[in-house]
Amino acid sequence: MKQLNPSGQPHLHRIVIVGGGAGGLELATRLGQSLGKHGQAQVILIDATLTHIWKPLLHEVAAGTINSYEDELNYFAHASKHHFEFHLGRMCDIDREHKQVILEPLSNGENVVIAPERRVRYDTLVVAVGSTSNDFGTKGARENCIFLDARPQADRFQREFLSLYLQAQARSLSDQNPQFLNIAIIGAGATGVELAAELHHAAHELPRYGLTSIDPRNVNISLIEAAERILPGLPPQTSHTAERELKKMGINVMTSRRVVAITENAIECDGDIQIPANLKVWSAGIKAPDFLKNIAGLETNRINQLVVGPSLQTTLDPDIFAMGDCASYIPEGESRPVPPRAQVANQQSILLAKSMKARLKGQPLPHFKFTDKGSLVSLSQKNSVGNLMGDINVQGIIARLMYVSLYRLHQVAIHGFFKTAVLMAKDLLSRSSGPRLKLH
Repeated sequence: MKQLNPSGQPHLHRIVIVGGGAGGLELATRLGQSLGKHGQAQVILIDATLTHIWKPLLHEVAAGTINSYEDELNYFAHASKHHFEFHLGRMCDIDREHKQVILEPLSNGENVVIAPERRVRYDTLVVAVGSTSNDFGTKGARENCIFLDARPQADRFQREFLSLYLQAQARSLSDQNPQFLNIAIIGAGATGVELAAELHHAAHELPRYGLTSIDPRNVNISLIEAAERILPGLPPQTSHTAERELKKMGINVMTSRRVVAITENAIECDGDIQIPANLKVWSAGIKAPDFLKNIAGLETNRINQLVVGPSLQTTLDPDIFAMGDCASYIPEGESRPVPPRAQVANQQSILLAKSMKARLKGQPLPHFKFTDKGSLVSLSQKNSVGNLMGDINVQGIIARLMYVSLYRLHQVAIHGFFKTAVLMAKDLLSRSSGPRLKLH
């Protein structure tokens, strides 16, 4: 659909997607391959980083069981192959009157400004900026915990985890006493549970590479949850199965335990309980980024999510859509919004790809209906637990294969079947020829 710009020249309808997470990247790829490729619309993706990694992999990045640099995707390269544009930048505001996204000044890695504040015009805007951890104002959380919202944070945890082993190895030259490592994970949702299991696996793998100063039996992992059970958003049977498997590994699972403060060396819980910790991870709760709160006068909820209707259009501006973790949609007749899960973002990206085509043709927009296909939680390399279609419980190697397939389906959505097959072959070769852990 061609329109006239202020100079009187025709231009293509411009669809701007802010946020290159799973949902935003899949949407940009779908629209680029359909509308962009055939000159029916101009598709632009904006993200604050140069590369994409599937967020559910971050617990493996943190434990060092995958190398984030091998699994990342470069936005510029991907955009050039799939007929959309990529712009590096962080959105800070929206000018609804002039239909412009406002981007912060762009800095390099040394905090030197290399580009001033910029504005990107849009005809249709899709906000897909995801979520960040919600520390609920807990004393000491920001100062003493690592959060796993993005790859740099997961990389930081991996470096600190490895550094503690290197320190123990150096110390063992003069000190023959047993050395201990205490790790505390606050929040036993999927990220916390998966990270606990992955760290247990890493602790047993590291001695194979000569880092023997910390006996795996002396790695104490505590998983702390305020709710009555771990994985509170999943069916009780899945929670109970996961808890049983974690306890078999020797992981200290603590439920109905609220964290009240975090210090440099310990977690303080209600009941005057203190848990010693060298490494501390916060994975309890989410919220949309703070800059979204009432952005441009749009309606937001208490955790900064943009409130949207069944077409995923924001309630106060039909030209602005929101999807994924940063959007709140309560289906008719329901009391709770659809959950902030990867499959929701995937289904919304499929719907919005259809919506953008209908919008260009002036047709009614389809409504979003979430189909819960179940949930799978990784318990490291050879085990997973979960449920399918709400009532089919799965566990073990079959569940693990199904869990891995979720990532492959994401790769198919952005790369296609052939390249995904090549990537699978590459992964098999690299993991059979190199170390199983990232050791640098």
